[in-house]
Amino acid sequence: MKIILCGAKGQLGTECNGLLSQNHSVRALGSGELDIRDGKAVFAAVEDINPDVIINCAAFTRVDACETERESAYALNVKGPENLARAAKERDALLIHISSDYVFDGKKEVPVPYLESDPTGPVSFYGRTKWEGEEAVRNECPRHMIVRTAWLYGERGGNFLKTMLRLATGRPDQPIRVVNDQYGSPTWARRLAMQIGALIMSGKGGTYHATSEGWCTWYELAVFFLETMGIRREVLPISTNEYPTAARRPKNSILENSRLKEEGINVMVDWREDVMEFSRRAGKLLILEAQGGR
Repeated sequence: MKIILCGAKGQLGTECNGLLSQNHSVRALGSGELDIRDGKAVFAAVEDINPDVIINCAAFTRVDACETERESAYALNVKGPENLARAAKERDALLIHISSDYVFDGKKEVPVPYLESDPTGPVSFYGRTKWEGEEAVRNECPRHMIVRTAWLYGERGGNFLKTMLRLATGRPDQPIRVVNDQYGSPTWARRLAMQIGALIMSGKGGTYHATSEGWCTWYELAVFFLETMGIRREVLPISTNEYPTAARRPKNSILENSRLKEEGINVMVDWREDVMEFSRRAGKLLILEAQGGR
């Protein structure tokens, strides 16, 4: 298939490009090559390439910054998907849009997961823009897939695991304090790219949850990851109240891949398995990056 990949230089986009290019013709476009906020540019690109599938990995993901940079967040997370949806409809292309656990309020009792059919209720501006982006896609493009994921990590860009590694290799005399009352499923960008590939071939549509199996807290993830990296550091569990942030976080971000399982296309595995594989594949480079390239 012929695919336009937007946000191709980010954490997920990089993995999608590497994996999907093996079986499809992928036109990978970073923000410098296609600004999805520019409707005319989007329509021109889609008309020129005439894709079968458009994948939107572009997003304003700095959750706390969304609270103050609202115009920028809205433009990229809502208007951008809307532009892609209208262009996809014009060409009868399938639009795959990446969304987030932040569309939920996180008030379900842990470990009860959120299903695709559950009502939404974002508690941050980031979550609100992701929800409105979903709605724009649903309203504008009949052929769509909305893929909600959570706690994404990978080799490219910034993420929680890289932050933990940087702290662990920085000042060994200082304990690392990590929130222990927020729950979710750490999801490897490479695994999610594999799942997107399976979704493309399924010929289905609608809203899907796609996260790793199982769940943990941020504290438990930090401890497990540093152990897999062979790093011994003191990690202290703290509460959300002890680590105030500009944006509210859902307490429960556990998503159930119910539709993927019902349709027999779930390729996600236990989060521990993927964290170990991620560490094995990228460990040396991750440490080098954390140490500033020394």
